[in-house]
Amino acid sequence: MRRDYFELDVENVEWVKNDGDPEKPLVRIDFHGPSGVLEQQLSDPSGSYLDAGETDVAFRLQDPVDESDATGVVSVTNRITGDFVFELNESADDVLTFIRAAREYGRNAADADDGRYRVEVRIDGEEAVVYEKETFLVYDADGNLLRSHSLIPSGVEL
Repeated sequence: MRRDYFELDVENVEWVKNDGDPEKPLVRIDFHGPSGVLEQQLSDPSGSYLDAGETDVAFRLQDPVDESDATGVVSVTNRITGDFVFELNESADDVLTFIRAAREYGRNAADADDGRYRVEVRIDGEEAVVYEKETFLVYDADGNLLRSHSLIPSGVEL
C-alpha cells in the first residue's frame, strides 16, 4: 500500500500547551485506496479485524530527532506475525507532540485506565477499527529505541 493513500489527523493535543483539562489524544487515519488490501492487512486469519492487543504502533525517525524539520514513518504492525499493517509519513514534531499529550493524559486523567490514546482507522470515510492504546514506541534512524521519546506504560518491560 502506498503511504500517500493515508491521511492522518490529530485531536486533543493542544490542552497540554494551554494547561487545559486532560483530553484523550485521538489520531484519525483515513485510507483512500484499494480497500481490500487494507482490510486484509487489518484482519487475522479468520477474517476478523485485529484488536488493539494484536497491534503495535511505532514511529521510526528518518532524521535526527533534534532537527526542526525531522520526519519519520508511523507504522502499525501485527503483533502476532510482525507484519506491517500500514505505514505513513509524518512530521517528527507532530508525532512527538501527540506522544507528550498521551503521556500527560495518562498522568492526569482519572479514566486513563482504558488507554492513553485512541486510534481510529477509516476506509473511505467508514470506520473500520478503533483502538485504545497505551504504548507508542519511537526509534531513531538506526533502529535504536528512544525511550525518553516513547510512550511506555509503567511495568512494561521491553
